[in-house]
Amino acid sequence: MRVVTRYAHSIPKLVCPGGDSGLIISTRDLNYVVSVDKPSMRMTFQSGVTLKNLIDVAAREGLALPHCPYWLGVTLGGMLGTGAHGSSLFGKGSAVHEYVVGMRLVVPASPVEGYAKVVSLTEADEDLNAAKVSLGVIGVISQVTLQLQPLFKRSITNVQKDDSDLESMIVQFGLEHEFGDVTWYPSQRKVVYRVDDRVSVNSYGDGVNDFIGFRPTSTALIAITREAEEVEEATDNADSKCVSSMAQVSIILTSGTGLQNNDVLYLGYPVIGYQNNMQAAGSCLSSPEDELRTACPWDPRIKGLFFFQSGLSISLSKIGQFLSDVRKLRDTIPSSLCGVELYNGFLMRYVKASSAYLGKQEDSVDIEITYYRAKDPSSPRLYEDVLEEIEQMALMKYGALPHWGKNRNIAFDGVMKKYMKYDGFLSVKNQYDPNGLLSNDWTDDVLGIGEAGVIIWKDGCALEGLCVCSEDSHCAPTEGYFCKPGRIYSEARVCRFQGS
Repeated sequence: MRVVTRYAHSIPKLVCPGGDSGLIISTRDLNYVVSVDKPSMRMTFQSGVTLKNLIDVAAREGLALPHCPYWLGVTLGGMLGTGAHGSSLFGKGSAVHEYVVGMRLVVPASPVEGYAKVVSLTEADEDLNAAKVSLGVIGVISQVTLQLQPLFKRSITNVQKDDSDLESMIVQFGLEHEFGDVTWYPSQRKVVYRVDDRVSVNSYGDGVNDFIGFRPTSTALIAITREAEEVEEATDNADSKCVSSMAQVSIILTSGTGLQNNDVLYLGYPVIGYQNNMQAAGSCLSSPEDELRTACPWDPRIKGLFFFQSGLSISLSKIGQFLSDVRKLRDTIPSSLCGVELYNGFLMRYVKASSAYLGKQEDSVDIEITYYRAKDPSSPRLYEDVLEEIEQMALMKYGALPHWGKNRNIAFDGVMKKYMKYDGFLSVKNQYDPNGLLSNDWTDDVLGIGEAGVIIWKDGCALEGLCVCSEDSHCAPTEGYFCKPGRIYSEARVCRFQGS
């Protein structure tokens, strides 16, 4: 059995039941507010409530969830299952699960008990630290109690600079701004620092975050955009991607990334608004379902964008050197990362060390890299090798931790060795679901208790990140892609175009 949330955004096979006889449990209708305790600033929600509904209902009570992901379409249960977060090194940090003070789970039980029972956990229960980031293998989350804060305002100003001192600035910036993040456009040698801080509720402004990439978009335009990138890939036209990315980034930055000073227009910085209107975006969620004239750009019902996301967290002590290595690789092939800039470049957010067993182990910078994916898994990507080298460098040289709802298989190979309380997590899992009824093959393989493991060896396996190539057949030799060492990180093994 696996639990699926309203929109099911997981890129890995996290919610797939596996086999032909699995059962999918939907939390679509589990979307109500259970209780509000204003004196303690605690609210209890059912697990299927969307982030948009959660923060709007809290705001009506004068309360705010201090941190969350940037996309409004996730659900509370989904956020907790994958360890979703915003950006902050302040206080408890940016992970939603750090604000969980209670949880109810439905877990398997004996026939005498009716095959299922409810487990209630509070902040006094150590097991809550296992359940807060559970991958869905401990129980079905039914209710969550969150510790909220008084509703506040934020002030956002995006500051654009060249990337010459990025390595030295990345940690300092995170320590100076409560909600700050950094977006790097490496091919353009450009960095955007989001100066984002809490301000007095008396500060003038009624701003709204309507991020451009999350707005309703013409389905015809989305199809044309995808078609253009498919042509660029087929013709190895990196120059066209560079031209497109420069134009796109310029438009996004000139328009304030979608921030609006008065819920209608962007008039300039700073943009000041209440937390519930500023912390996340997702207006494409309101696109008409029956017409599909507009949609979210990645909607699978249309010919939309199709991509992978690598979300990798590197400790503060190592992030500068990692970025230096990426810079060296960029300098070797300046146009190799233009394609990433079509998908918002390298988005870097700050995450604190977590109390959750499967949360972050150290204060870290989470780097999100989004890039083109072919519909045919046997088709190599333009500059396939560069992103593979960055991915392997992060995982192997710098010990990066993967985001549970993103990434390719290789990011999860042997991942449990990186978690100090892995044994404690397994113990809680076995206590609540001893027969593994809430697991699937993917979760078993990730947790190291499956038979196969996450690496799949076959022809072309490196193209989709199912393996790290060790021989040419793992790439696409008939199309001129062969297994080669990395350019900067020589221990990497990547699929590089060498001609046929």
